[in-house]
Amino acid sequence: VIQAVVDNVLWQMALDRKSTALKQLQGHIWRAAYTTGQVKGEVFEDVVPAIRKWREAGMKVYIYSSGSVEAQKLLFGYSTEGDILELFDGHFDTKIGPKVESESYRRIAASIGCATNNILFLTDVPREANAAEEADTHVAVVIRPGNAGLTDDEKSYYSLISSFTELFLPSST
Repeated sequence: VIQAVVDNVLWQMALDRKSTALKQLQGHIWRAAYTTGQVKGEVFEDVVPAIRKWREAGMKVYIYSSGSVEAQKLLFGYSTEGDILELFDGHFDTKIGPKVESESYRRIAASIGCATNNILFLTDVPREANAAEEADTHVAVVIRPGNAGLTDDEKSYYSLISSFTELFLPSST
């Protein structure tokens, strides 16, 4: 039975499944690795200064990830930049809905009390960008080392950034 479970988990990971149960299991495993210092969440050097600037301007910052909320908190609580959890106003995972469905973005907006057109969603996945756009959120596709490539059509359609310093956001009122 144990081998069948292991084989199933490896199969789901190989297919990059976004199932809530898989992400929760990964979160439990990661907790042990993070809390013992064996693993640190890697954060690009432009991220923390940009988020601090946005927050000073009165903006709120949320994480929406296919990783569980627990995994998100581990990644940012034990990051290469230290514990940066205070930079985030909240966390969302697949319990709010799949990232490739527009209704998920509407649920997030309702949950935080914000109109969808006042949200900027950053992603490296075009299908997520499409869903967010369908919900009337603003979207930028982030190009980072290790991300999947984009088609020429995707490159010409989306606003692309390679650093958070490229975002010039209006102040919150």
